[in-house]
Amino acid sequence: MPDVTSGADALAAADLALRQELVSVARRLNASGLNQGTSGNLSQRIPGGLLITPSSLPYEQMEPTDLVAIDWSGMPLSEPSRRPSSEWRLHADVLAARPDVQAVLHCHPIHGTALACHDRGIPPFHYMTAVAGGDDIRCAAYATFGTEQLSRMTVQALHGRQACLLARHGLVSLGDSLDQALRIAVEVETLARMYLQALQLGEPPLLTAEQMQAVHAQFRGLHYGQADQTSR
Repeated sequence: MPDVTSGADALAAADLALRQELVSVARRLNASGLNQGTSGNLSQRIPGGLLITPSSLPYEQMEPTDLVAIDWSGMPLSEPSRRPSSEWRLHADVLAARPDVQAVLHCHPIHGTALACHDRGIPPFHYMTAVAGGDDIRCAAYATFGTEQLSRMTVQALHGRQACLLARHGLVSLGDSLDQALRIAVEVETLARMYLQALQLGEPPLLTAEQMQAVHAQFRGLHYGQADQTSR
């Protein structure tokens, strides 16, 4: 007969490890300067739904037990100790629409949000815009936070991409892991800062579609952005 107790213990250990990782990345998010206070939220796909940060709890006070497991409709998968983030719908809809993605990160970085306040994405002024999976980084149209409309606009802007800006709001990044989602967010915010600096001299020249195709080919050859599969 299978050892049910050991199986349950293994599942509990895996759940605790995932919760600890999510809390760790959340704290790194604020320490990186990409986020401030209790704004922003993170989630990870789990069987039957997602694990997400709670509402209105500073990351430095957050413990693994504070995270909330919900299904795709926002209903708790277990007895919750806190309310899920007000942006749970955005996370659930993005994960449901993108089976290739395991983690979603949402934050309010200064430079990316400054561009988004002008409804501007980031064009291919620099080859690293390819880090988000396409030639550019789109800006989703504005919608009230926490609404189905916002999640719908976000899913559209993320089509074929690993990151997008949200008009008058912030940034969303995706990854095979929480760590990858954070690294992509850092890259996008760096690009936003560089683009704002470049705009001081006027609109910068853009790379052509052919030039960006060559960049994507190089990225694929180097496994760029793929969880340390090779040194660069």
